[in-house]
Amino acid sequence: MGDASRPPKFTWGKGDAFIPGAAPANAPQPWYTTEAGKPHNTESAFWLPKAVNEVANDSDMMFYAALALSIFFFVAITVAVIYFTVRYRHRPGHKPQPSPAHNDALEITWTVIPTIICVFLFIYGWRAYVIVVTPPVKAVEVQVLAYRWGWNFTHFNGVQDADLHVPVDTPVRLVMTAKDVLHSFFVPVLRTKQDLLPRRYTYAWFNATKPGTYRLYCTEYCGRDHSQMKVKFVVHTPGGYERYLADKQALEINMPPVELGKLLYEKKGCAACHSLDGSAKVGPSFKGTFGGTVPLNGGSSCNMDETYIRNSILNPQSQSRPGYPPSMPSFEGQLKEKEIEGLIEFIKSLK
Repeated sequence: MGDASRPPKFTWGKGDAFIPGAAPANAPQPWYTTEAGKPHNTESAFWLPKAVNEVANDSDMMFYAALALSIFFFVAITVAVIYFTVRYRHRPGHKPQPSPAHNDALEITWTVIPTIICVFLFIYGWRAYVIVVTPPVKAVEVQVLAYRWGWNFTHFNGVQDADLHVPVDTPVRLVMTAKDVLHSFFVPVLRTKQDLLPRRYTYAWFNATKPGTYRLYCTEYCGRDHSQMKVKFVVHTPGGYERYLADKQALEINMPPVELGKLLYEKKGCAACHSLDGSAKVGPSFKGTFGGTVPLNGGSSCNMDETYIRNSILNPQSQSRPGYPPSMPSFEGQLKEKEIEGLIEFIKSLK
């Protein structure tokens, strides 16, 4: 089967984004949108994008305070250095005067003032940190799994998606882990960044205050297609989150197997590595392969039947193929039985 672990290679350059239900995946759109569908293009600005997280104000204040202090002292010190360099430069015939060994008032000043500034920043930062690491008791919980090279978000009713959907004005707690290597969850408009580690759980929470569609990144280099781990972060209007979960669940229950398989092919990242037109990518094409003979590493071969497809999804390294890298991860535990059957029927339908 090859590698179906990567999400489709969306073009996220300036002018490209995704508006749920409004356009094909690769259609040109604003980077991300407000609830009214208007461009919300602040990520291209020099400053931080406008926050949509109620706990982001403290971190923004800390950032801009530290930035302002840094600029002030950089300018002051640079001007002083230039002034004293010119004012007291060496002149022919000038006899240097003795310099004082120390100056108590000056030394106290440059010790006390920075100490006061640092103590203030520490106290304010500690207060903000405590808020960030202490989620409300009744927060909505979402399970997050990062893998090379994609995301899987599981909601409380079992609905899974490659994009993160949350309700507006509702605390959301993320329980996060990684399947393979170190990843990092980052949404600029939330000011939320948290590493995800294999065999461990990490946590984050936020309260999104403005409906819209934004960006979600992996910001820890995790291999060849790290740059492709960009997906949608969707904040739904009141009632929209519940409708999303109900529609998603009903769609998966009532959808014919072939259509369900096609949906999973697009949402689970299969399209990044397996084409439908016969061309080879990172993995072999799905077109016209069912019922044929598949060569395997080691010189053996097997029939391309339902059992082969199922094993390729759940245990891909057990039957790797020559000419393709053994980089596809197992989807064991990530797909329901009906979803596996849907993928099988979809591949069978590709004549």
